[in-house]
Amino acid sequence: MLLAQSRLTLTGLLILGLALAGLTGVHAEETRIIVDGSTTVGPIAKAFAEYYMGLHPDVQITVSESGSGNGAKSLINGTCEIADMSRFMKENEFAAAVEKGIMPVAHVVAMDGLPIIVHPSNPVSGLTVEQVRDIYVGKITNWNQVGGPDKKIVVVSRDTNSGTYETFENLVMNKEKMAESVEYVGSNGAARQRVQSTPSAIGYAGLGFVDQTVKALDINGITPNQSTVSSGVYPIARPLYMFTNGYPKLGSHIHAFVTLHLTKDGQEIIEAIGFIPVTAY
Repeated sequence: MLLAQSRLTLTGLLILGLALAGLTGVHAEETRIIVDGSTTVGPIAKAFAEYYMGLHPDVQITVSESGSGNGAKSLINGTCEIADMSRFMKENEFAAAVEKGIMPVAHVVAMDGLPIIVHPSNPVSGLTVEQVRDIYVGKITNWNQVGGPDKKIVVVSRDTNSGTYETFENLVMNKEKMAESVEYVGSNGAARQRVQSTPSAIGYAGLGFVDQTVKALDINGITPNQSTVSSGVYPIARPLYMFTNGYPKLGSHIHAFVTLHLTKDGQEIIEAIGFIPVTAY
């Protein structure tokens, strides 16, 4: 009799323990969210995190900006729940993810143009995609070759690990190699800083990084702005992504976070940062 009671008690404790462990696991998963990846998408993720944690003080969201490639690696290695990417995931990244049991699902959170930026004092107001390519290849080296002053062009690019670089490479470079003289910087903010402090520089950055300290050039006669990017008219534009492992459980904090851009508040946050929302409230 006593043995039976002991077994029953032990079974009950095991069930209770498993239940508590399960609850603890769900709690830990849903209240601590790690976001890593693109420096372009990073400001959106940070603004979303600040907004969301304001609504849910029990949720802790950390956002790192290590670049799109590293964001993909973090998702594949299971060290983040959400990978910010300013480009779509590559085939080899998908293959590596599936091999580890990760199924990447893309969420388009905003649209972005890649303005070509120069110093505000530069009188050049527009270029063609071909002229931009020729500058980065090294065929055009002086501003006087495109109607500007007699000054050598200082060419600035994002580092090759960034999604911004890969978008520029796909949409502008047409598989041509950049000149050895091109300077590489580690973030959109650094690209803007180099251009704003160098009167003869040219660079590119996400639309949200363009302010009064730099001048965005018309490309093929089209000004980069919300209207031309959302309509697909501006030739150097792209979607911005958050990737998760599978589609998030409905009602979870991760689901709410990666769909925040679909709400009116999410749209306002994206507009305030300078990117193009996918909704129109």
